Amino acid sequence: MESEYRYIRVTPVSPALGAEIGNVDIAAGVSDEQFAEIRQAFIEYGVIFLRDQEITPEQHIGFAERWGQININRFFRPVASHPQIAEVRKEPHQKNNIGAQWHTDHSYDQVPALGSILYAREVPRVGGDTLFASMYAAYDALSDGMQRMLLGLQAEHSSRHSFGEEAYVGIDDDELGGRLGNVEAATQDALHPVVIKHPLSGRPALYVNPEFTLRFAGWTDAESRPLLEYLYQHARQNEFTCRFHWQPGSMAIWDNRATQHCALNDYHGQRRLMHRITLDGVPLEAAAA
Repeated sequence: MESEYRYIRVTPVSPALGAEIGNVDIAAGVSDEQFAEIRQAFIEYGVIFLRDQEITPEQHIGFAERWGQININRFFRPVASHPQIAEVRKEPHQKNNIGAQWHTDHSYDQVPALGSILYAREVPRVGGDTLFASMYAAYDALSDGMQRMLLGLQAEHSSRHSFGEEAYVGIDDDELGGRLGNVEAATQDALHPVVIKHPLSGRPALYVNPEFTLRFAGWTDAESRPLLEYLYQHARQNEFTCRFHWQPGSMAIWDNRATQHCALNDYHGQRRLMHRITLDGVPLEAAAA
């Protein structure tokens, strides 16, 4: 059942997840009543979108701090004088963007991030959308037999192959453009339930992703690969997704425990600059069998 909202406007964008939030101006101030409803919409829809927000980095940080502790990103280039904010940038001459593969941010951490608040500073004239997928819907659509098997499994996650030295083999410095670095810090390994009990909603959600998940705990790579690939393909089906078209001043706030996302790389020759703040989360628990 959808919640009732009195202080904000909530417009769902797809049956599976996502809603646009209206009647909110972060720069002018967000009341406690508005913020409570924004948070409720976040829990209900997994990812929420705001338009036409003209905010400074300080206002971005202040709004993020109302959600919880800010997680300083280890690998992304920070905004000058504001280390709490990471740049997600692609210059016109660069071919590769950041986040092109479906993923869940920070699943390699022992305590994964709650989510992120991404703000559009500069967007391409055409392209550069972001896809989101509901891991509630992905889990719910699995067969009873598959659900029972997954409820007993854990999976290994790591940052090493994505942000360590091996991630940049064959990529020249000009293409990298100072966007990512600090390879010596890519030492995170974590073990998480394959199906988690969401910390806020209590619902079961699928928690494996192709960017950071390595294998099932106690399984070999060869044994893990077919089932993981099936789950990845299953989770990104159109009926579980929504698509967000960015405009200057747009903001997305997503829940890493309930969603995956993918940044489309279809705007070669154009610049895209986003500011991202990531929020600390809590330890994850397995969903009940």
